[in-house]
Amino acid sequence: MPPHPSSRVQKAREDLAGRLREIRKDAGISGRELAVRCGWSESKSSRIENAKTPPSDADIRAWCQACAAGDQTPDLIAANRQSADAHVQWKRLQRTGLRRLQEATGDLYQQTKTFRVYVSDVIPGFLQTSGYAAALLSSIAGFRGTPDDVSDAVVARMRRNGVLTSGAHRFSFVLEESVLRYRLCSAETMAAQLGHLLGAMELQNIAVGIIPFSTQRNVWPMPTFTIFDEGRVHADTLDAASTLTQPSQVELYARAFEGLSRQATRGAAARALIAGAVASLG
Repeated sequence: MPPHPSSRVQKAREDLAGRLREIRKDAGISGRELAVRCGWSESKSSRIENAKTPPSDADIRAWCQACAAGDQTPDLIAANRQSADAHVQWKRLQRTGLRRLQEATGDLYQQTKTFRVYVSDVIPGFLQTSGYAAALLSSIAGFRGTPDDVSDAVVARMRRNGVLTSGAHRFSFVLEESVLRYRLCSAETMAAQLGHLLGAMELQNIAVGIIPFSTQRNVWPMPTFTIFDEGRVHADTLDAASTLTQPSQVELYARAFEGLSRQATRGAAARALIAGAVASLG
């Protein structure tokens, strides 16, 4: 049985409290001395360290300043602000159906100026045709046992993907060659999908790179993730969707994307890989 949401909240508080305790110990000061430097009671320091009282942003700033660890303040504040939904089980997200899940990210998509997307398994949602999306979402619904609203979910996804052509957003995609080869739908639907991908590569606000199977790797294939501007990452696993906002987390994924992007082929070479995938459909 998955942990109750309140348990996840408490675990996050305990992790943050542990980091603050380590910072104090690294500074070589006692809880009493920390309290004096911060101008609060010793009991408050103890309650924060033992995850009895969640600290405010101001408390974290004061704590880090007192311990000469100001460089850690942004990460700790971001960790403090991350809600219990930062790591949410797909079952919980999808229990009201797939359409609402598509619609839930609409505002985020409109607000984001630059998207960096890495995929190793399926065509990115932004670039999916309605046929491919229907096949994929049907598979997801069947696997997870969610309400059957695939048709509505596909319409919502296509509407959401209007950000591609609005002119106000820029996209950088890095795909593993495997994405072009996995058969998640009929050959006819896959051929149409790959043709659509070729068309999308002609848009001025879209950059597509493909990492060939034959590439000598210095960054390994990894699970799919999306970076929204400079402050948010969505990273998916089989059981959960994680939203990451700590600066160090975002920087780690940005560094991974940069490394993966350097390994990708583009232009005519990328189109040749897609053409080869189309030819393999028979």
